[in-house]
Amino acid sequence: MKTNIEASEAQRQFLTLLDLARAGEEIIISEGDAPIARLTGISRSNGDSKRIAGLHRGAISTTDDFDAPLPEDFWPS
Repeated sequence: MKTNIEASEAQRQFLTLLDLARAGEEIIISEGDAPIARLTGISRSNGDSKRIAGLHRGAISTTDDFDAPLPEDFWPS
């Protein structure tokens, strides 16, 4: 759901707007008829998710020459 609000009113109701954004609402802040900003919440996949080391082991690999010097013709003269 979207909520449109005038910029001056948004200043007065900022904490309330943050609660709405946290709850998934999108707030459009306008000056007159011109929208100037959008306030949305930041979602996390499962609340307080943490990274798990080794979860995707083997998904990324590098070649043996990964850190070898680049050829001279790579560099601009």
